[in-house]
Amino acid sequence: MSLLEVKDLCKRFGGLQAVGNVSFTVAAGSIKALIGPNGAGKTTLFNLIFGALLPDSGQVWFDGQQTDGWQPHQVVAAGMARTFQHIRLFPKMSAWENIAVGRHVHSRAGFLASMLGLPWTRREQRAVREKALDIMRFLGVEDRADVEATSLAYGQQRIIELGRALACEPTLLLLDEPAAGLNMRETSEMAKLIARIRDTGVTVLLVEHDMTLVMNISDEVLVLSYGEKIADDKPLAIQKHPEVIKVYLGEDDA
Repeated sequence: MSLLEVKDLCKRFGGLQAVGNVSFTVAAGSIKALIGPNGAGKTTLFNLIFGALLPDSGQVWFDGQQTDGWQPHQVVAAGMARTFQHIRLFPKMSAWENIAVGRHVHSRAGFLASMLGLPWTRREQRAVREKALDIMRFLGVEDRADVEATSLAYGQQRIIELGRALACEPTLLLLDEPAAGLNMRETSEMAKLIARIRDTGVTVLLVEHDMTLVMNISDEVLVLSYGEKIADDKPLAIQKHPEVIKVYLGEDDA
């Protein structure tokens, strides 16, 4: 069963075709990787799926609803969350507070109710903190809960951003280069975390350049080149695909 279905999606910026007639599906409970050389249109495709950009044509269907044209907050409320290629944490806030920001979509308390300190808002605030700490325990960084997030090591900041996305309780998690800037050990740990997240029932669509990570954890791999789909298959088939080898994996023509 497909949780996400993209149909003939197109996006142009002036005379540049960033995404051209791309179609694919993501099966519920799977990990699908999106790869391609720089400028292939990967992040643009992410932004179209998440509602950060409007497509020129085509459709996005998520969990049985047509979501192209929705705003990002509507997409999040429907069960989709994402991380970013460049870490976006809130300075002067602790690690757990950054994760707790992801709970806003499930919060009932508005500004006035919070300011008045009503009993039910205090209960909700305690529940939000406990949920953030549960997520930190799951990710293995609970000992960093009260540390200012932006003072953490880079790899831990990546994990905190991942935790903030999980706080939205997504059924589909979009990860934009989760291993960017990580060393080999951190990349291996990130791969294990992503697999654990999938094992909890969360479907994952990720953009990534680290081929070891992609091939080890992905159920399917979609390959873009100049905004167009050139392959969509199991990892082993992708590794043997002649056009993928030529445009992305680096084999010479000779």
